Order: sequence, then structure tokens, then C-alpha cells
Amino acid sequence: MEKDLIVNAEIELLTAIKNADVDLLEQMLHDDLLFNMPDGQTITKEFDLNVYRSGIMKIDSLEASDQNINIIDDSAVVAVTVSLKGTYDNNPVNGVFKYIRVWKKLNDNLKVIAGSCIQLA
Repeated sequence: MEKDLIVNAEIELLTAIKNADVDLLEQMLHDDLLFNMPDGQTITKEFDLNVYRSGIMKIDSLEASDQNINIIDDSAVVAVTVSLKGTYDNNPVNGVFKYIRVWKKLNDNLKVIAGSCIQLA
């Protein structure tokens, strides 16, 4: 697996998140995804998709920086800083977050199988 594939997949994922593109997110997230939120809650793929489907999460701007990628066999671990502005359940979300995501190549498709996020600022 090459880093370029992961860089492109990350761009595609962040664009899908920003645009609440549920169809694309459905394809990119593994069915058994587990993701730890900044408040300690662990969410699933279905929970995440429902947040976007329902319009609870609205993103005005999203900018990634400081991306580190480690390729391990058919998986990749990505650490990235994301500046995010938007609303969640009509409450403002404005901050800088550090994400870690694990991508795995399955049947020639890249899927996010795990992730976590903490708020930096």
C-alpha cells in the first residue's frame, strides 16, 4: 500500500464529512467501525451515518494539517490535526482536534476500521 492512496482517501473522507455525503461515508467506513469521541463515547458506523443523515452535524469549515501516515502491511495509521467549525444539535462546534484513524485494505477497497479524536483547543 502506498502513502498516496491514503492521502487521497483522507481527502475524500474529509470532503464526504464536510458535505455530509452519507453514500460515500457508507462506502468508506467499515461496518464494524469503532470510533472514540472526545467525550469518551464510543460510536459505531451506523451512529455516525445517522448523525449526518439527520442533519444533526453540520460542518461549515474543515481544514486538515500535520498529517502523519504509517503503513503497516495492508493497514495504515493516520494521525492528523483538524480545525473544525460547525454545529452539532444546534450547538456550536469550534475547535482544533487530533484524529487517529486506522485504514485497512479489504478486497481492493480502503475502509476506516477504527478511530479516535481528542480536542486540542
